[in-house]
Amino acid sequence: MSANRDNQPVIDKTAIRNAATVIVVRDRMGKDPMILMGQRGAKAAFMPNKFVFPGGAVDVADAEIPLASHISDLCHTRLADQAPDDLQSALTVAAIRELWEETGLVLGERGDWPGVPPADWAGFASAGFLPSGNGLQYVFRALTPPGRPRRFDARFFLVDADQITGDLDDFSQASDELSHLQWIKLSQARQFDLPFITEVVLAEVAARITDLTPPSSVPYFRNNDEASLFLRLHGTEMPESG
Repeated sequence: MSANRDNQPVIDKTAIRNAATVIVVRDRMGKDPMILMGQRGAKAAFMPNKFVFPGGAVDVADAEIPLASHISDLCHTRLADQAPDDLQSALTVAAIRELWEETGLVLGERGDWPGVPPADWAGFASAGFLPSGNGLQYVFRALTPPGRPRRFDARFFLVDADQITGDLDDFSQASDELSHLQWIKLSQARQFDLPFITEVVLAEVAARITDLTPPSSVPYFRNNDEASLFLRLHGTEMPESG
């Protein structure tokens, strides 16, 4: 990785970056469960104008952030499938950080930070919380196809809104990266302008909406220069429907 004139690392935005996305489900056991989504800006390089879940790339510093609780052992194992075995914590932290930055919602536990928290976490820490992966379930993985201005190896995490601390309708601490933040009925989500992969993930979420246990296997939609494959981690190709 190169550095700029201020000796700060320069990120190659054409390279594939690990990323985390969070699907927050509200009223999961009710008649009409909802999911939290927002709209990307018209000038965004990646998926402009699309309605998406909160999420973004893993930062180098994410690996150093303390977690009050880790993700479940099963999800921890699945995150290591076809990936480095030291990435699980950084992915979990990235999911919680992106949720905080883009919505202002806290997924954490009461606790004191060891030392001064990084700037990205100052508001989170001042509220008296440490990030917690306890409620996250790893449910999907997707690799952005070649030829896009940005490419991400994205892990999708499902979390029940009951795990969120505070007012679920208060987005006052959110950044401006997503506009029109709102709770959308799962049954009506496809009426919005969604990326293709988001529609695929929504089908997976709808199929397991009342299942509170993490999936034993995770779908992986892998796009590379050779082919687009729909796999089940550990790397088993899914049967074609017919």
